[in-house]
Amino acid sequence: MARNDYVPANAAQFKFFMENIIKYAAPKITEQPQDWPVPLERWNELNSAFEVFDNAFTAAEKVPTSANISERRRVQAEATKVLRGFVNQYLRFPPVTDLDRDNMHIPNRDTVRTDHVVVNETVEHTIHAEGARCLKIDFWQTGVAHKAKPEGYEGAVIVWECFDTKPDTPCPADQDGLAHHAMASRTPYHLHFHESDRGKTVYVAMAWQNERGIRGPWSDIKSAIVP
Repeated sequence: MARNDYVPANAAQFKFFMENIIKYAAPKITEQPQDWPVPLERWNELNSAFEVFDNAFTAAEKVPTSANISERRRVQAEATKVLRGFVNQYLRFPPVTDLDRDNMHIPNRDTVRTDHVVVNETVEHTIHAEGARCLKIDFWQTGVAHKAKPEGYEGAVIVWECFDTKPDTPCPADQDGLAHHAMASRTPYHLHFHESDRGKTVYVAMAWQNERGIRGPWSDIKSAIVP
């Protein structure tokens, strides 16, 4: 990990950091889900990753053998990956505030912008069913042969919404009608739905966002049926 990384490399500091985020976010996600809408499976994944790390951390503290220490390092790397994905997809955007991020010790974006920094790249994407209640979103930069995100970009913002409509029903007029959002740091991105959403039409749009938080133009809105 880089020295200026906001996620601590030291195991004890990492434990405090991740535990603090979970404790702060728990009442907002579990008691007021309308305020911080996070899919239950992702919240459970975060808690499970922390539990596995915490157990390995405790074991390495009690019996610091090379095997226990190696296991702690391995599960810390896995927990770090899960934590980064969770932060980038759910804690970088409103309704999470700068004050919330300060309380979770997550650094806020640099608010200083240079006028000449503009995101011109656009996103192309396709939507395919991938098992029950899951859609796979493949996306890439318009006009390029590979699927890597543009250099210096955080990823693509994805917005979507489910409607109980027929496939030939006109799509929403613009992206403001798509209430859910996340940061897709790599392709493909998977959207998971509830059983009650099966058969509904989901509409999806995407836009690149660079590391300064500047977003580019939206893609066309595309639709698919929740399998």
